[in-house]
Amino acid sequence: MEFRHLGRSGLMVSEISYGNWITHGSQVEEDAAKECVRAALDEGITTFDTADVYAGTKAEEVLGRALKGIRRESLEIFTKVYWPTGPGPNDRGLSRKHITESIHGSLRRLQTDYVDLYQAHRFDHETPLEETLKTFDDLVRQGKVLYVGVSEWSADQIARALRIADEMGFDRLVSNQPQYSMLWRVIEAEVVPLSEKEGLGQIVWSPIAQGVLTGKYLPGQPPPAGSRATDPTGGGFISRVLANDVLTRVQDLKPIAADLGLTMAQLAVAWVLQNPNVSSAIIGASKPEQVRDNVKAAGVKLDAEVLKKIDDVLGPVVERDPAKTVSPEKRP
Repeated sequence: MEFRHLGRSGLMVSEISYGNWITHGSQVEEDAAKECVRAALDEGITTFDTADVYAGTKAEEVLGRALKGIRRESLEIFTKVYWPTGPGPNDRGLSRKHITESIHGSLRRLQTDYVDLYQAHRFDHETPLEETLKTFDDLVRQGKVLYVGVSEWSADQIARALRIADEMGFDRLVSNQPQYSMLWRVIEAEVVPLSEKEGLGQIVWSPIAQGVLTGKYLPGQPPPAGSRATDPTGGGFISRVLANDVLTRVQDLKPIAADLGLTMAQLAVAWVLQNPNVSSAIIGASKPEQVRDNVKAAGVKLDAEVLKKIDDVLGPVVERDPAKTVSPEKRP
């Protein structure tokens, strides 16, 4: 495993991190989830990402139990706040009340005194940004949170938060967690240039495009049994990239991966890590062998010719529109 700074902060994170969105507490039984975490640790992954909302808070509980007994100082544990965790109007968003109550719930479920990174899971249009940032800053000063970041914020939203933090002396954001893959490059036009200038690192999710970039989904054929596309939770997210023109072009990546001695998944993870603004790529897994396969992308260097071949193959199916980074106008 190799390590990178999280943005311009002093925090080092594993180049590949382990995330438990969809899997832990829902799609994958707990024993299997623990085996995946053990495999991640064995492969040198030290960075673990979750969120209060995953599996209705159960994902944090599973991760907390899976990491119990591991030296806390050897781990970087990330979680998030925004999406609903209860039925009430204050069980969501980025108000002082919800953030404060959510961090306490997350710490309890994760069985830890602090999280290394606390992330605003979306932008909250119904809460003053000053209120959110002041609450985050308070948590840093209380020692419950070491660093703060965001997820799926636009460049304008990030810039506003940085400006307020500088004016009011709050802890600055150090990271953004966006979707990013060969097929989904919406951060490249605006978010990445701003982040490079201001010192934020990207912790990218779905580098394998929900499994599509493994090549296992074939054009004109039903999804394989037991795959993400057949799961009621995961299927909704993956449906947008299951179009036949996308799947056909993905099949054409197979010779490129084979020439490099990589699996398709390794090529996909290695591709996002070529972007110097990416601090870590989040992988998920339902089986330990998936973890062991994906981590082999760490340290892989793709030359300019390979990157051009990938661009030529994927061509018009790549999504690049920065306007695709959106948060709900109203809290869900």
